[in-house]
Amino acid sequence: MVLSEAVLADPVALTRALCDIPSVSWNEAEICDAVEAALKPLGHLTTERVGNTLIARTELGRDKRVMLAGHLDTVPVNDNFPTRTEGDVMWGLGTSDMKSGTALALWIAATVTDPKFDLSFAFYDCEEIEAEHNGLNKLAKTRPELLAADFAILLEPTYGLVEAGCQGTMRARVTLRGKRAHSARSWKGENAIHRAAPVLERLNAYEAREVEVNGCAYHEGLNAVFIDGGVAGNVIPDECRVEVNYRFAPDRDEAAAEAHVREVFDGFEVEITDSAPSCRPGLDRPEAAEFVAAAGGEFRAKLGWTDVARFATLGIPAVNFGPGDPNLAHKQDERVEIPRILSCADALRAYVEAP
Repeated sequence: MVLSEAVLADPVALTRALCDIPSVSWNEAEICDAVEAALKPLGHLTTERVGNTLIARTELGRDKRVMLAGHLDTVPVNDNFPTRTEGDVMWGLGTSDMKSGTALALWIAATVTDPKFDLSFAFYDCEEIEAEHNGLNKLAKTRPELLAADFAILLEPTYGLVEAGCQGTMRARVTLRGKRAHSARSWKGENAIHRAAPVLERLNAYEAREVEVNGCAYHEGLNAVFIDGGVAGNVIPDECRVEVNYRFAPDRDEAAAEAHVREVFDGFEVEITDSAPSCRPGLDRPEAAEFVAAAGGEFRAKLGWTDVARFATLGIPAVNFGPGDPNLAHKQDERVEIPRILSCADALRAYVEAP
């Protein structure tokens, strides 16, 4: 696929073109080739490719640098490829999550040659699968200088509203131990599943915090998401495991989140099985406030986890902003409204373009 100059100049046509390049996770080479071929000849940008992740940068000596980032991959096809357009709606895989947003980053990269900030762009792979394969995650660990910025915008679907920062997420396993016995002589054993009752009682009584950070209200949550145990239909189980998910506000780092989980389950055997950091909204930064104004002045907390947290690990405040509807992500009837693409494009251009 060749992204022509005419396509690069039109965010709607560019969305359609990117969506019509198949790029299910692990198969991003073709789309990364197309993005690289479009940007590499442009004199106002430098580019560097790492695997199937492409970084482009302006080097204009501005006082501030802003990063625009979007992933190139999609979930598997579900009878929704290629795109089709009906009236003001474009249907198809990736239209919402998140090629309409990625297209806006590519459109800005290709067409804004004299921005008010220095700009960086990250077009990365493997976002829709395990975090260890995520292109942005790999760069944050191995080439953090490529992601350096004062502020970052991740063009995930938000339906055109700024969603600031994100919650952190942590999973913990609470293990209850007992003693096996034949169920006909249950008093000879100690039932580990029964011992889970106090764990569930603590969760049922738990009062989640509501925290305001930079004017954004984050509602935390601590919930059981899995429970398993048992050996056979005639055996008293000697082990039961309750897996808990904690969604924490960005005033807590992972260490503080872990300490809180262990405090809640004090007296029980607790193992942290997975963790990802929160990200502060950074709306007190002038460049962030300026972006919120350009996007219409409204914002809310991101109640969930996104790759803005990758920037948090590097000390970079970040927001989510894109034309797609997050409620349509990964659905067979995924779609994006063309007027939403255009309004988000106008907001981004107003933000980055020098007066």
